[in-house]
Amino acid sequence: MTRSYAVVGAGLAGAATAWRLVQHGADVTILERAAPANPQGSSHGSARIFRYAYPDPFYVRMVGAAREQWTELEEAAGVSLLRPTGALDFGAVRDPAGLASVLATAGVDHEVLSVEAARERWPGIHADGSVLWHPSAGVIDAAMAVHAMTALALAGGATIKPGWTVSRIFSTPEGVSIRSADGDELTVDHVVVAAGGWLPELAGDLPFALPALRIRKEQAFHFPYREPGDWPTFVHKSAEISIYGLPGGRDAGERGHKVAEYNGGSEIGSARDNDGVVDAGKRARLVGYVERFLPGLIPSPYAETTCVFTVTPTEDFVIDTIGPFTVASPCSGHGAKFAPLLGSIIADSALGRAVPAGRFRVGSRRTAQGS
Repeated sequence: MTRSYAVVGAGLAGAATAWRLVQHGADVTILERAAPANPQGSSHGSARIFRYAYPDPFYVRMVGAAREQWTELEEAAGVSLLRPTGALDFGAVRDPAGLASVLATAGVDHEVLSVEAARERWPGIHADGSVLWHPSAGVIDAAMAVHAMTALALAGGATIKPGWTVSRIFSTPEGVSIRSADGDELTVDHVVVAAGGWLPELAGDLPFALPALRIRKEQAFHFPYREPGDWPTFVHKSAEISIYGLPGGRDAGERGHKVAEYNGGSEIGSARDNDGVVDAGKRARLVGYVERFLPGLIPSPYAETTCVFTVTPTEDFVIDTIGPFTVASPCSGHGAKFAPLLGSIIADSALGRAVPAGRFRVGSRRTAQGS
């Protein structure tokens, strides 16, 4: 007998999970409060960083596995989703030498350059120390990936209910019932909650001891190039600031670099509280950064946006299953690069095929409370 699954949320994690569940023959319904990849969440836009440079070998290995699944997705959907650009990492806190050691162990092609050599090769970027370069990094089109995976799920028999805001989730003798804000109700055998920045609003209905989730309204700015050229992505972490940048995608005209401060936004209660308003002080801070470190950009943003970040205390993801409930929050600002792989991990957990890595599991409230 075919089991029924509801996936709450049609962002990158939810779309990937729905696609993978359908591949295993599940009956899948996607519940989305707005529309897939909508700007109220964390998966909109056409520019997210794909990189291998992590200080933790666990995530480097995950990136390698994810790269293979991006290829699978591109071939299945017939679209290009990952654009190679290479990546730079610099700053004392970023520790290029330490990252290089991890990449060497993992067999990832890379190079460490002096500040002078890096500035000669990329004159538009003024690093403040030695630089790690790894050419296999790139840029992911997040929104297109969401639509590709959603389309594949629908082609495999899934259904989607856009404009369906989940207000309550509860167990019944028949399985799990999900109620909408409009009073509609759906009962399934299993529910996967991949609600992103709305997860705090649903946490009380779930049997998980979730970590303390912080929801932030992050802000990104697109600065025009002074001259056209091939720009890499970059991550710069110093004692003063933590910045990332990447070539802007089609939704910003592909004529500039997207620059943002990691975890620099204001804290909000949930994604509902994202008013979409960019803070003038944040804009001024990023303009100052561009003037100092990115001479290849004109320090006047031509486009700007907000994005919701859900952050865990360790910046690890949350993926766990208890009975007919699965929770998935592959977040903390670095989950996009893993999307198709995360869909496999989450679906396998929900199907009972495999247990997620221990660092992703959160356990039950009963265990957490010691009762």
